[in-house]
Amino acid sequence: MRRVVSIFLPHWEVERTRRVAGDAAPPPEVPFVLIRREGSRRFVQAANPAAQAAGLHVGMPAAKALALIPGLLTDDANAVADAKELERLALWLLQRTSPIVATDAPDGIVIDSTGADHLHGGEQAMLEGIVGRLAMSGVTARAVVADTWGAAHALARCSNASTFIAPAGEGPRLLRRLPLEALRIAPALAAKLRPMGFESIGDLLDQPRAPLTLRFGPEIALRIDQALGNVPEPVAPIRSPDVVETRRSFAEPIAAPETIAKYVSKLVVELCDRLEARGLGARRLDLLCQRVDSHTQAVRVGMATPVRDPKRLTRLLCDKIETIEPGFGIEVMTLAATIAEPTDRKQIANSLIEETAADVSDLIDVLTNRVGNKAVYRLAPVASDLPERSVCRVPAMSPETGGSWPAHWPRPARLLQFPEPVETMALLPDQPPVTFTWRGVRRRVRCADGPERVFGEWWKRDAEAISVRDYFRVEDEAGERFWLYRAGDGENVATGSHRWFLHGIFG
Repeated sequence: MRRVVSIFLPHWEVERTRRVAGDAAPPPEVPFVLIRREGSRRFVQAANPAAQAAGLHVGMPAAKALALIPGLLTDDANAVADAKELERLALWLLQRTSPIVATDAPDGIVIDSTGADHLHGGEQAMLEGIVGRLAMSGVTARAVVADTWGAAHALARCSNASTFIAPAGEGPRLLRRLPLEALRIAPALAAKLRPMGFESIGDLLDQPRAPLTLRFGPEIALRIDQALGNVPEPVAPIRSPDVVETRRSFAEPIAAPETIAKYVSKLVVELCDRLEARGLGARRLDLLCQRVDSHTQAVRVGMATPVRDPKRLTRLLCDKIETIEPGFGIEVMTLAATIAEPTDRKQIANSLIEETAADVSDLIDVLTNRVGNKAVYRLAPVASDLPERSVCRVPAMSPETGGSWPAHWPRPARLLQFPEPVETMALLPDQPPVTFTWRGVRRRVRCADGPERVFGEWWKRDAEAISVRDYFRVEDEAGERFWLYRAGDGENVATGSHRWFLHGIFG
């Protein structure tokens, strides 16, 4: 089933203006508005939250706004710059979320996320990731995923939550309580409908279409059908002018998997030739299959390193052909290198003496495209004394960080995400536990090694100024080995609670 994400940017124009102004931007708590001109008249185009809290709103005459708040900070609205920056944001999301992304002017972005959410850990994780990244860039956003563009658009602009997932098939029920403007009809048309008793979308859904169409034109019926999914509303994906892509149209629509694979191979060869002419390799490929019913099926594959090997890229794309639903046939196929990076040809050494390093990037690409980018990684050391801070996840093919693992004391093969409390019997201050109980199982310690004293990182947190941990490696009577620590030095209560925790398990 099709799933569409609508991202609503409620303060887009103000926040873009603030980013351009930089340090000269007014403080967020000061009322600030953007003014647009219509002939000789001036109106409020956008207002920051402080101005809205003071009673200003979009469409208010500028003279009235200045009268309500003397000394109000204003600036001229720039619709052209807003639109260009919105396109840049859409291209940024295109590289990180889904092959089909478009602007939803003037204050939104739409994403066809069908089949792409699993690569981000599910729909909730995908939405939270989008909103979180935008927030770190200073952009306020609300993201909603629904079955149609119209439903997602309406819910995003009427929801108070930063993220919302509309269950599949629940769009019509959720739309009924929303105001008329959420249907994407003209404000003037909504103003004509209200005196007739129409207050919500549900009021329109309960009425026969013919009288409404006869009196108000086809716009209402079209928007209702689009929101309910009765009329297709394809998302025309945005593309950077510098993107390398190739395209093929078919006189007769194709549908058989073998035929699709055949033309995928041809498109890959053409794309690799264009990449080679520019000295580039593909890091991400998007295959867009436009069906005869105007729906677009998308396939995205990513590579750990820049690649322009036709056989390798064809295999990655053909592995996902089964996810394509051709419907009544595909009439246009487009293959684009959404992310391409410079690459150099490497000569393979044929020496009988020198050993060439094994290239596992092909295997990593296959695994990544099957289970998602977040599921394939490697661990790298971090300069920190605390075990939970001494390791981080990095991409599987990322270069070495230059760090090294601690060699003076061994570390467990499995480090728990959070230390788990255990009940112990031990002599203070330096003796290991005699017994400990973890997850309801009591274990008797046969031998132990330690303590290894670890001090808190006072330069990061004041609470760790004098904190101490004493780690012990212990082995129970069954031969299992565990990594335990006592919070505190065993004498001074200020150094820790003196409670015991299990932090890792040796293999």
